[in-house]
Amino acid sequence: MRKTKIVITLGPATSSPEMIERLIRKGVNVFRLNFSHGDHPTHAKSIQMIREASKRTGTEVAILQDISGPKVRIGHIEGTLALKRGDTLRLAKTEHPEDDHTLDLSYPAIIDMVHPGEEVFFADGTLQTRVTAKDADTLTLELLNDGELTSRKGVNFPSTHLAISSITAKDEADLAFGAAHGIDIVALSFVQTPADILKAREIMRQHDFAPFVVSKIETAEAITNLRELMELSDGVMVARGDLGAEFGVTKLPRIQKHILEVANTMNKPSITATQMLTSMKDNPFPTRAEVSDIANAVYDGTDAVMLSDETTIGHFPVEAVEVLHDTIKDVEKDYPYFKDHPTHDESDAVSKSAVELAKNLHKEALVAFTTSGMSAQTLSKYRPSQSIYAVSHSLETHRKLNLIWGVRPLFIMDPIRNPTKLLYLFVKRLLDEKRIAHDKRFVVTIGSIAGKSGSSNLIRILNKEGMEAVLASEF
Repeated sequence: MRKTKIVITLGPATSSPEMIERLIRKGVNVFRLNFSHGDHPTHAKSIQMIREASKRTGTEVAILQDISGPKVRIGHIEGTLALKRGDTLRLAKTEHPEDDHTLDLSYPAIIDMVHPGEEVFFADGTLQTRVTAKDADTLTLELLNDGELTSRKGVNFPSTHLAISSITAKDEADLAFGAAHGIDIVALSFVQTPADILKAREIMRQHDFAPFVVSKIETAEAITNLRELMELSDGVMVARGDLGAEFGVTKLPRIQKHILEVANTMNKPSITATQMLTSMKDNPFPTRAEVSDIANAVYDGTDAVMLSDETTIGHFPVEAVEVLHDTIKDVEKDYPYFKDHPTHDESDAVSKSAVELAKNLHKEALVAFTTSGMSAQTLSKYRPSQSIYAVSHSLETHRKLNLIWGVRPLFIMDPIRNPTKLLYLFVKRLLDEKRIAHDKRFVVTIGSIAGKSGSSNLIRILNKEGMEAVLASEF
């Protein structure tokens, strides 16, 4: 079983029932809906198609809602604006249609926050400038390289503290939509401070909405506040597009490794995103460098890798997923399993001990009875070579676990507080449904109060004799 998960972005190239079903059968675990594009009726149709394809295939998948955040963009440009190093460009609070070298911004108040000497980058950092002068309404910029600009290109301010909330009015409406449609995972764009996550969670609470919250790390300030952001998040995304614009592409490998290392230590699932297979938008085969990029992310411990343009507008979306799957499977043949992270609480220590037992006693799988999913997630933290199966009474938990490295949702059981009875019904169902042979050997973690989140404190080793003993239990 492949352990590193696959996230793909749904778009025009993949928004049909037939294509979604094909992608699930090829191994997609999470479908991303990009709320920077499309409207609510379009996304509602996508959600319906994903859920229906999931039922047809008998495979639960998760849906990730990626909200827009305050993406800063320039306004309208007539045609293409060609610029040379040393040229002057201006950013103004209002439109100046008579002057093609003066551009307006989607968030004009940002002009007040920028100071002479700071840098401003355009179009994912491909056009770089430095602020040379400022007045009440305008920034004057000097071009540091040749380049071109077209309408609505993104703008980055790598050396400026931007005092703007990462949650916009549009995001609030999109979160309400996500709550109404049972979204499993929400990705927060342009998170900079803990206050951004707290604001998003408060909005979700008002809608009785408790998705898995992933913070996208894409600004310099987010890197500075990385541990604080992770403490408040359920997971993180290495958003390499804007990170590359903020820091420069040559610094990205080091930054990516740092984010993944912190995420692994803190038991926060991670997604590595952007340009993993860009060449496959137009070609049926990847470059060798792209395959190496995927492999390195897997070796570094990412929980998931993600495709964007490759599956939204690309000509070979199925082939791109196949390349991801095949590359991951090959890397995992010699992946450095069994990580020795420090434990943080009793339940964590139990999970670590279960992984050690599975390793030392050569058991074939680990099984976590889990309410919130955390017990299975914590087993994953230690990266065992064995498969991790999750049993829960919550369909929502099972869907979220599709993002977690190595975890496979097994089946849903009714909530039962007696752990002995729960084990009995579990083993009976395994054998009745012929999901496991009598000679299989595995390690089970369960709470002494079954159904209580975060209470895993029992380990049970099950083999033929162990299963027979469970079936003979009295309760």
